[in-house]
Amino acid sequence: MNALRGLAWLLLLQAAGEAIAHATKLPIPGPVIGLALLLALLRWPVVRAPVQAAAELLLTHLSLLFVPVGVGVITHLDLVSSWGWQLLVVVCASTWTGMAVTGLVLRVLLRPEPREGHDG
Repeated sequence: MNALRGLAWLLLLQAAGEAIAHATKLPIPGPVIGLALLLALLRWPVVRAPVQAAAELLLTHLSLLFVPVGVGVITHLDLVSSWGWQLLVVVCASTWTGMAVTGLVLRVLLRPEPREGHDG
């Protein structure tokens, strides 16, 4: 039951993000706004516990979520065969870019704060 509440929270926050993106005409996708809202609400135990249960449920069945992608690749095998190298380059470049940006952001966030009154 807790996992269903968590899924409800996730869908509610995604819908709220979509509504905010649509109403404000921001160039940010609604699900990204919904994730920002989720991040803010995860400090609240009423939200955190159900979302954790939903995340655990989704992670236990993560392999099933890849089935539609595999079917899509098989369905469009002609596109993959004609654009395969370009797709591979784009996927690799975007993955490495995402990893590099994540590493740089983590480095900035984990930088020790300067102490007041300390010479140095």
